Amino acid sequence: MRILYRGMLSVLMLWATMAVGATELSDRLGGLPQVGRLTVLQSVDKLEKLVFHVRQQLDWEDAGAGTFEQRVIVKHRGFDRPTVLVTEGYGAAYAMNPSYQEELSTLLDANLVFVEHRYFLDSTPFPCDWQYLTVKNSVGDYHHIRNLLRSIYPGKWFATGISKGGQTALFYRTFYPDDVDGTVSYVAPLNRSLEDGRHEPFIEGAGVPTQRARIRDFQLETLKRREALQPMFADYCRSKGYTFRVPVSEIFDLAVLEYSFAFWQWGDKVEQIPSAEDSDSIYYRHLIAKCEPSYFAQQTPYTPFNVQAMRELGYYGYDTKPFEAYLSVPHAEGYMRRVMIPDSLSYIEFDASLYERVNSFLANEDCPMMFIYGEYDPWTATGVTWLEGKRRMHVFVEPEGSHKARIATMPEEVQKEIKEILRVWCE
Repeated sequence: MRILYRGMLSVLMLWATMAVGATELSDRLGGLPQVGRLTVLQSVDKLEKLVFHVRQQLDWEDAGAGTFEQRVIVKHRGFDRPTVLVTEGYGAAYAMNPSYQEELSTLLDANLVFVEHRYFLDSTPFPCDWQYLTVKNSVGDYHHIRNLLRSIYPGKWFATGISKGGQTALFYRTFYPDDVDGTVSYVAPLNRSLEDGRHEPFIEGAGVPTQRARIRDFQLETLKRREALQPMFADYCRSKGYTFRVPVSEIFDLAVLEYSFAFWQWGDKVEQIPSAEDSDSIYYRHLIAKCEPSYFAQQTPYTPFNVQAMRELGYYGYDTKPFEAYLSVPHAEGYMRRVMIPDSLSYIEFDASLYERVNSFLANEDCPMMFIYGEYDPWTATGVTWLEGKRRMHVFVEPEGSHKARIATMPEEVQKEIKEILRVWCE
């Protein structure tokens, strides 16, 4: 679920105008309790766009636990328009870009309220106490913002998110089913354990046999060329300042094992995969391009996600059987705990109660929700694709699609069906 952070501080400053002009929106936002640091943002569509911070409780069941500030971005279309709440699963830096457009708010001509997830980027508590990074607390953040902005935007509200943000939209609907009038969840998994077990066989059936063979041949050939490639790989890691909790030989293994997942997740083309006749340098560059090792480094920006995966979101494992003769370790079981979690947090155990609660909600409720997936995206293996007999819950799968599946990537007839559903939701 690699969503890379986009934007440097210097770039973000270029996107912002430090003085907030007096507008009705800024006046009303500035008058709300717990709202501060309003800044005007540029927007290529000339709509009014602001970023501000909301003071949130660390623990929504214990006000004495302390508070933190959460970053929120608003793009305003009208006080009489519907509002789309983006339940972002990671950082919000990319939404500050003047050219950023969100699909659902554009389709509905709606206001956009984009909320950065707690513990990411500008919304990280200080000190960073990981015990409060739970789904229950994170959806409490969105619930608070929804209520805070209710008087400004009294019309219909919709929640949406992509990938981990899509998960968050689903969780938000589960915990607060009456907060929004509709939910559009993109490419969102619902994992039942830390290494769920459904992703590996899914990958074994993705695409066609010739594609799968080409991918596996690359992985095997890369491992066979370890003597030549691993030193290049290690030099690259040193040049970037990466350090790891395990030997670099195991990181090399994990990058190769990750390759098939990454290939199908991002909808790559087999024509891009090196052949057996290609040089070591071509193999090395292709592996780094597709499976950049910072993902497994101690310097990764994904630690908050890894903590959540360990605690209750779950993740995926690797099928090592085809590669056992060439790996530096006998298996990859428990790799997240061993490689991707700080030693101080290794005590965390996976709790399946979130999965059970959400699964029960989906089975027993029928509220306006839409799930969008890509046919070949490995996250679809644990997606909400099993719904049957529902009248107001809908699932759409893009043929041969990837983690980039959106409404706009669906076949034309499916897009028409989706837009009609959205129209009904807005009535």
